[in-house]
Amino acid sequence: MNDFVFQSPTRFVFGRGYADRIGGEVAALGAKRALLVYGGGSVVRTGLLARVTVSLDAAGVGYVELGGVRPNPEVGLVRKGIELARREQVDLVLAVGGGSVIDTSKAIAFGTSYQGDVWDFFMRKATIGACLPIACVLTIPAAGSEASGSCVISNDELGLKKGVNGDVFRPRVAVLDPEVTFTLPQYQTAAGATDIICHICERFFSTAGPVPVTDNICCGIIRAVMDAATTVIATPDDYDARATIMWSGTLAHNDLCGCGRSSAPTKRAGGWESHGLEHEISAHRPEVAHGAGLAVILPAWMRYVWRANTERFLAFAKGVFDVEPVDQTDEATEDAITYAIDELQRFLVSLGMPRTLGDLGLSQDEVDGWLQTLRQNKGERFGELRPLTMEDARAIYLSAF
Repeated sequence: MNDFVFQSPTRFVFGRGYADRIGGEVAALGAKRALLVYGGGSVVRTGLLARVTVSLDAAGVGYVELGGVRPNPEVGLVRKGIELARREQVDLVLAVGGGSVIDTSKAIAFGTSYQGDVWDFFMRKATIGACLPIACVLTIPAAGSEASGSCVISNDELGLKKGVNGDVFRPRVAVLDPEVTFTLPQYQTAAGATDIICHICERFFSTAGPVPVTDNICCGIIRAVMDAATTVIATPDDYDARATIMWSGTLAHNDLCGCGRSSAPTKRAGGWESHGLEHEISAHRPEVAHGAGLAVILPAWMRYVWRANTERFLAFAKGVFDVEPVDQTDEATEDAITYAIDELQRFLVSLGMPRTLGDLGLSQDEVDGWLQTLRQNKGERFGELRPLTMEDARAIYLSAF
C-alpha cells in the first residue's frame, strides 16, 4: 500500500425527503445570500426547485438564480455566473443538479474573486486560491462532483474540455435524497452508473499492485452498482436501489477508492486514460453524454492495454465477476480477462448504453480532430498502466467503431 492523503470534508445529509433540509444546512454555514445554480427544466417540472427555494426562504437565506446549465457544461455560463455572483454579492453557491451543475458552481465559486478569466485556471495559467463555499442538492448520481475535488468544464470556442483539481472547492455540504432520482430517464440512469463504474476503474487500474482493503472496496461498489442499476431499470422507484447508486457515486469519486493506489500521497490514483480519451469526444460533440462515451471507450481501452498488467486485470475479473483462469497458461489468462471485459460491456449495453462509437452517431472521420485536442490536453504520451502515444489513442478510438 502506497502512502496517501485522504480528505473528505463534505457533510453528507442523506435520506428520504432531505432535499427540503437544504435551507437549514446552508444557513448553518453562515450564508446570507446564495447563487442558486441549476440546469434545464427537470428541476422545475418535478417541483424540486420550488422545494429548495421554499426551504431557503424558511431559513432566511436570500438567493439569486442562474439556470440553463447544459450537459458537458460550457465556460460561457460560468463567466455569466461569476458576473452575477459579484454583482449580487453572494456568499455561497448552491448547485441543484448533477455533475454539470455542480462543476459549473465550483468554477463560479473559485472564479468570483479572481480578476482574470476563469479559463486561466483550466489552462494552468493561474492557481486557485480563494473560493466561495459550495453546497449542493444532488439530482443525478454519476459524476461524484458532490464530494470530489474535481471540476471539468468545456470551452466550445477552443474545442477543449479540461479539468482542475483541488480540495478548496469540495462542497461544504451535499444533500442526497434518493427519491428525487425516481424520475430520471433510463438513459441518464445508465450513463450515470457507467460513469460511477469508470471512476472506480480509473483508480483500480493503477500500477500500485494489490491493495487489499481498497481493492475490495472498489470491486464491492462496482458489484453493488451493477445489481442496483439492473433493479432500477426494471423498477425506477425502488428506493433502496436508487439509494445504493447515489451513495456509490459519492464513494466512487471522493478518492476513497484510490487510497494506497496513488503514485504520490497527494496525487489522484490512476492514469485516467479512459476519461482522457472520452473527454475529447464530448468536447467536440457536447450532445454525447459523458457516461455513454465511457461505456464504449472503457472496454476498448481495456482490450488494448490488459497485457501490460495481467495481474490487475485478473484481480478485476475475480473481484467483480468471480472469474479465474482454469490453469496457469497464457491462454487461460487471456480467456478469463477477455470474459470479464466482455461481461462488463454486456452489462453496460443491457442498461441501454451504446456498444460502439457509431451507435452514438460518430464517424471515424472525427478521430483526427479528437487527437489534435487530446495532444493539447495530454501531450504526446499520457496514462499510467500503459502510457499511451497518440497512435495508441488512434488505435483505441478506431477499435471502438
